[in-house]
Amino acid sequence: MRRMGAVNDQGAPVRQPVAPTQARERVGAFQYIREVRDEMRKVSWPKWPEVRRYSIIVLIAVLIVTTYVFGLDSLFGILSGWLYKD
Repeated sequence: MRRMGAVNDQGAPVRQPVAPTQARERVGAFQYIREVRDEMRKVSWPKWPEVRRYSIIVLIAVLIVTTYVFGLDSLFGILSGWLYKD
């Protein structure tokens, strides 16, 4: 720890000076909206076939995971019912 500068020779912690944060210039609402619009124009938006394909993949994955969890829940429910008969 001494080599890293976190403690001094006696073992006491050494505080590192905090770097001052840079003050940013505030902008008005209209300039903010204009800058957001300009940045959104730079975004590479997906085409409809790509959105459809990825949506189908996600829905299939959700269906598989849901079926798996349902199966485990049912199995453990049956086993616990068999094990702990009233």
